Amino acid sequence: MDHRQRRDAIQLVAGQNGIHVVAVGTPVPRRKQERARGKSLTALIPELHGFGVDHLYIEAREAELNKNDISTVARTRQTVLPKGTRFRADHIPGPTEPLLWVSDIVAGAVRAQRKGDQQYIDLLGETLLDFEVTTDC
Repeated sequence: MDHRQRRDAIQLVAGQNGIHVVAVGTPVPRRKQERARGKSLTALIPELHGFGVDHLYIEAREAELNKNDISTVARTRQTVLPKGTRFRADHIPGPTEPLLWVSDIVAGAVRAQRKGDQQYIDLLGETLLDFEVTTDC
């Protein structure tokens, strides 16, 4: 997207009801991306649970990687969330699910802010909760 398209997209997202929760894992070395993803997902789940979320939709990847995500969710539900908590995750293909595009737009805004461009984050205002996750990678 060019600048105008990014701004239009973030304004559209900002106009929706809800909150956007973003876990920012750092560092993420190229060879340890899956480990960093798992740590970030583990930190994200209790945050989502705190907002009453009990079903997470994750953009589908390769079957083995999807399986890793589901294992991380199950392990986190059992070890981090209160006993008996219902929390599940399902994978859906990104290109066919426009609602996943919202997360891409929000992630892009957070990334831009981390690189010094605050304008997109400013449009989201208090609808954004982003937090650092130390990956130890």
